[in-house]
Amino acid sequence: MDENIRILSAYNLWDSGIFEVGYQRTVYVDKLAGYVGNRLVKVLVGQRRSGKSYILRQLAKKLIEKGVDPQNTLFVNCELIDFDFLKTYKDLDALIKSYRQLLQPTGKIYLFIDEIQLIDQWEKVVNSYSQDYTQEYELFITGSNSTMLSGELATLLSGRYVTLEVFPFSFTEFCGITNQVPGRDAYINYMNTGGLPELFMLSNEEVKRNYVSAIKDTVLLRDIIQRYNIREPKLLEDIFVYLVNNASNLLSISNVVNYFKSQGRKVSYDAVANYIGYIEDCFLIHRCDRYDIKGKDVLSGTAKFYTNDLAYKNYLYAGHGYGFGYLVENLVYLELRRAGFDVYVGTLRNKEVDFVAKKADQVIYVQSAYMLMDEATIEREYSALEVISDNFEKMVVSLDDVALPLKGGIKHIRAWELVAALQ
Repeated sequence: MDENIRILSAYNLWDSGIFEVGYQRTVYVDKLAGYVGNRLVKVLVGQRRSGKSYILRQLAKKLIEKGVDPQNTLFVNCELIDFDFLKTYKDLDALIKSYRQLLQPTGKIYLFIDEIQLIDQWEKVVNSYSQDYTQEYELFITGSNSTMLSGELATLLSGRYVTLEVFPFSFTEFCGITNQVPGRDAYINYMNTGGLPELFMLSNEEVKRNYVSAIKDTVLLRDIIQRYNIREPKLLEDIFVYLVNNASNLLSISNVVNYFKSQGRKVSYDAVANYIGYIEDCFLIHRCDRYDIKGKDVLSGTAKFYTNDLAYKNYLYAGHGYGFGYLVENLVYLELRRAGFDVYVGTLRNKEVDFVAKKADQVIYVQSAYMLMDEATIEREYSALEVISDNFEKMVVSLDDVALPLKGGIKHIRAWELVAALQ
């Protein structure tokens, strides 16, 4: 047997059928399964270690349970050391051809290629196999960089692909894997932990801290420093730390530049802008632009940044001041994104609305708060929504035990019930 195929067999279902699928992420698998049965390339994007590989495995298991021959599935994880021989698209193409020659599968072949952006000119393989009408293939690929679809693949496929962004565990998934009853206590536990899937397989806080640090280092090194030949890796990491510790605050590139200059650092506007862009591209941080509610325009300049997972804050930078209200705001942002909304910071009449969430014709205005503890807090959180004159849905999300009654058409949603409220 070809050595490369021998290696490949250890990571596939062809013989033993042993396949670790992890905690079942039904929402993602069901969405992905809804696209099965055509030549569209299915693309999962998201931060490293957010669970993309396991979602592909769960889908493969579902297909096999529905009658697909295991030998008609091919898994290649480009991130594993065993597959370091895959350097270019030609190497990947040769491996797929060797698999076909050895196993002689009949009928449709399901190709699952993990972290495909590590293969030079990978888009040529994707384009070729997705459009091969001599043999039926269905492709599922994952990547950890948002720019992977902005280049040649988008041009070559001309819309013949669908994209699904994968986030770390939601609160619902957190309760499922930890066997906690959804409620205020469980939500606070989630808020003080994070949702990176492998965190829940680790035994103690020190191991978890080392794991989160390793993810951060891997993303910064492999996905940014090596990819873009970064000249100032220390500045890159310091910018990441600054964004994590200032999540939920309005920032501009100039703010960040001025901060580092005040620390005696020599930095340029272009370098800071580029480094922030790279961090965004790798899904560690999300930019939330401002939106003029009256003018219905996205505003340039300042924006808010939210961490992809609170584990970075909780395990790496917990010593920095960070109110509970900002943690809730970060989680609400992520939940809106998981629900498929484009999310903005709203501005209207000198007031700020935490979130304007838009999806197709649906718009929701959302304020988030830790607790609505007194009349002054209630007035502050509701007043920003009350000045909006349109009839789109408005809600205030908080951690209060008791939900407040409807007030001027504005709903009060307890944070742990937000998912249901968005459905």
